[in-house]
Amino acid sequence: MIRIGILGDIGSGKSFVAKSFGYPVFNADNEVGILYRKNKKIFIKLNKALPKHITEFPIKKQEIKRTILANKNSLKKIIKIIHPEIRKRMNIFIKKNKKKKLIVLDIPLLLENKINRKKDILIFVESKKGEILKRLKKRKNFDKQIINKFRKIQLPLDYKKKKSEFIIKNNFTNRFIKKQIKCILEQIH
Repeated sequence: MIRIGILGDIGSGKSFVAKSFGYPVFNADNEVGILYRKNKKIFIKLNKALPKHITEFPIKKQEIKRTILANKNSLKKIIKIIHPEIRKRMNIFIKKNKKKKLIVLDIPLLLENKINRKKDILIFVESKKGEILKRLKKRKNFDKQIINKFRKIQLPLDYKKKKSEFIIKNNFTNRFIKKQIKCILEQIH
C-alpha cells in the first residue's frame, strides 16, 4: 500500500487536494471534531487537565478556542491528550484500508508528531498567501490569533516543502488540481 502524506500551510487546501486523489483519506481535523462531539473519555481527560475551561460535553469548538487563547500551555495540554487518540484512529483506518492500493493522510502535524514513515510519499500543497488569507476569512470560526498559535507549533513551510517529493500548486480550481494529481499518480504507480 502506498501512503501519501499531504503537507502545507493552514488554509492552503490540503483537505481538498487529499479528497481529489479519489482514494481513502484519513482527515485528522475531522477526527478531532468527532472526538470533541462524541468521546466522553476525551472530555473527562480535557476537563481534568483544563478544569476552568473545558466544562461541557459535547465540547464546542468555541470552548477549545477560548482555552487556547487563555493560557499559552493550554494548546500543549490539548495536543497531549488528543494526539494519542488520533494516532489510534489512524492505525485503525490504515488496517481497515490495508488492501487498498493507496491511502491519503491529511494530518496537519504529520511531520511534527513523527507520524510519517520513511516510505511515505509527501506532497506539499502550495498556495498564494493572499489566497490562503481570503479563504481563511471565509471560515465561520476564523480567528487570526488561533491560526498563529497553530502555526507556531508547526515546522517551517520551507522545511516541509524540502521534505516533499511533489509540490501541488493550488490555485483552487478542480481541473488544475486533478491534472497535477494525475501526473503524480502516473509517477508513483
